[in-house]
This record gives sequence, C-alpha cells and structure tokens, in this order.
Amino acid sequence: MLYLIGLGLGDEKDITVKGLECIRKCKKVYLEAYTSILGVKQEKLEQFYQQKITIADREMVENEAERMLEEAKNEDIAFLVVGDPFGATTHSDLALRARQTNVEVKVVHNASIINAVACCGLQLYTFGQVVSIVFFTESWKPDSFYDKIKANMQASLHTLCLLDIKVKEQSIENMLRGKKVYEPPRFMTVNQCIEQLLYIESERKEKVYTEDTLCIGLARVGQDDQKVVSGTMKELLTVDFGNPLHCFVIVGCELHYLEKEYFDSFRITNK
Repeated sequence: MLYLIGLGLGDEKDITVKGLECIRKCKKVYLEAYTSILGVKQEKLEQFYQQKITIADREMVENEAERMLEEAKNEDIAFLVVGDPFGATTHSDLALRARQTNVEVKVVHNASIINAVACCGLQLYTFGQVVSIVFFTESWKPDSFYDKIKANMQASLHTLCLLDIKVKEQSIENMLRGKKVYEPPRFMTVNQCIEQLLYIESERKEKVYTEDTLCIGLARVGQDDQKVVSGTMKELLTVDFGNPLHCFVIVGCELHYLEKEYFDSFRITNK
C-alpha cells in the first residue's frame, strides 16, 4: 500500500496520530522536498518518526515514481508531504498513477497553507482563486496570475498568493549541456512578490491593484516564529519577513468588522 501522509506546517510534532502510526509501520519512507519545506531538519524527523527517510526531489517523483509504486505493490510505503497531500497537483497525479497500476492508496490529511492562512484574520469563505507567483527571469515574466487576481477582485474576494521555491533546480545552460549541476535553493520573499505584482500592473495598466492596495504578508505559518504583517503593498515592500516560507494575501473586498479588527491588529503602523 502507498500512504500519502500530510505533515502539517510546523515541525515534526505536527504529524497526526494516525499519520505517525502509518509511518512507523511502513517498510520505506519518502519525504517530498520540492513543493514545500518544514522548519526542522531531516534528522529530527527521523528521530521522532523512528524511521529512516529518503528524500524525494522533483526529478525522482516525476521520473522515477514507478520504482516507488512497484515497491508499494508488495510493501507498505509512506510518501510524506509538507502540509496536506493534495496541496499540490503533483501528488494528485501520483495517487492516480498508483491506482492505475493497482496500488492501493491511503491518504492521511493534515493542515495546509490553504486553511492555515486564516490565521491572518480573513475569513476562508471570502477567498477566491489561489495563484502562484513564480520567479521572473530576464526573458520570462509570466502574468497569468493577473487575470485570476482581477477575477477575484471583481467578485470581492481575497487572493492567496503562493510564492515560488527553487530547490535542486538546474540552470538552462547546465540543462542543455546535460550537467547534473544544481543552483542554490531560492525562496521567494513577500518583498519580491510585491515587486513582481507591481511590475505586471505597470505593464498591463488595468488598475487591478496599486501600491495602495491593502494586503497581508505571512511567513513561516504554523511555526513558533510565525510572522503576520498587514498594510499596503507600498508599506510591506520594505518589511523584513525573515526566513522562508512566505506567502501573500491581496485584500479583495470591504472587510467584515471582525476581519478589519484582525487586519488592524497586524497593521505595520502598530508594530
């Protein structure tokens, strides 16, 4: 059987009781390590889970998943995911591939940023489409997120922006040369996100948002040093949110009085 197990957002102790029981009975344990990260090292997870963990990077999951699925036909295999197992489409694909090869799949859910973002005080049912903001390059500045933010704004809904992470990525030059040389890890900050959002607005000029649009920056949600700061885009542009992971919320409607009270409590002018 293949167990898809969510680890939550904080540290090794965020695992559910059911998830921990599944991990400890598995023959082999993989940790997906490219769509998100936990705030603790692998060694600490192994000590708490009482299992050796094999890191599963993007290359392994996308190109060598068949080997893991073959193992799961005869043994219990755990695939650990930061947050919830279905927080990324990659894991939905893995579950489908497993079922197509007659591998039984059991899912153990956990908290993810999709629901934990409510710690900023905005009510979950007032959120619209979630968007991903990827790192721009000199020749590639995608703006597909802009239309989704626009649709959310028109529907008076908030937008959760998930920020890019680059772990074990190759440069285009090394890819073309076939060199297994990887770039240092990079994690997009709230500040970089705002810069890119404002750049696209300056290009599109549809006034979907401005530097005066209300927003909320979040860092390390679920961890002991979680940080939440609200303000305008201009105000948050220079805030130091510290270590990753970061995410960003664009306020899309007039705030409910409870939302406003929360928003004001996190306001940069109150810090």
